[in-house]
Amino acid sequence: METTGCGTAIVTPFKADGALDEAALKALVNWQIDSGIDLIVACGSTGEAATLDEEEWLAAVNIVAEAAAGRVPVWAGCTHNSTRTLVRLASRLRELRGVNAVLSANPYYNKPSQEGQFQHFLALAHAVDPLPVTLYNIPGRTGVNLEPETVLRLADAAPNIQAIKESSGKLPQISELVHILPRSFKIFSGDDNMALASIGVGAHGLISVAANEIPAEMGRMIRAALDNNWPEARELERRYAPLIDANFWDSNPTPVKTILSLMGRCSHHVRLPLVPPPAATRTRLERLAAELGLLAPVRTV
Repeated sequence: METTGCGTAIVTPFKADGALDEAALKALVNWQIDSGIDLIVACGSTGEAATLDEEEWLAAVNIVAEAAAGRVPVWAGCTHNSTRTLVRLASRLRELRGVNAVLSANPYYNKPSQEGQFQHFLALAHAVDPLPVTLYNIPGRTGVNLEPETVLRLADAAPNIQAIKESSGKLPQISELVHILPRSFKIFSGDDNMALASIGVGAHGLISVAANEIPAEMGRMIRAALDNNWPEARELERRYAPLIDANFWDSNPTPVKTILSLMGRCSHHVRLPLVPPPAATRTRLERLAAELGLLAPVRTV
């Protein structure tokens, strides 16, 4: 896998009746690519994948892949806590063109051992081979950490396991991954607020939430860091740190969708069990977006 830089964990827009908003999703993909983003993740946690039924999930991935049209890599989120179900779902990605990798998080709720996670991800890799697999370690949501030694075992056991999105929040763990994995194995921060620190110890980029709202700026920040232009990278991080923080004033992606709706990019609608933010939080988000100059009239959808 040659991909580095800044990727967007793209939201999944919904209409007022709860249906998938295909036009808005296509417009978002085109705007992301025109803004210089390096890759797009469809149907990750920011894309509310857990609330999509199987056909909606496949349709959303297909929309992103078709809209991207080979201009940037597209990773399809595919996570389940039943390995049998994960293998069946991931195998359906073979029906689609334009998917460059599968992104899959730790099995949630079950809290499997390291051996259980090893066998789970190995089964996924075999099911989609030769399509590359990106592991997604996010213990804060899944309840279990994927240890660096297990990542190394997986990289050795399955050549198509080629990257990891690391959202443990532990810089020493990211550093250990850099030290023990082959140089060709790509390591991406999964936390916007740890991106520069992660690149500083050797990571290859970021899979970003904030890039939904500011793709050009986040892309520029990550490329500056990868180019060792730390003054520019730090200045951009300093400017947009309040937005990065604000994206988690409520459950992700509720704040992101609220700001995107204020920007005219898509609706604010989320699916239960998520609900719109309280009025006070929405007011704070609108004030911050205005201060950052994000509310110029766009109205693309």
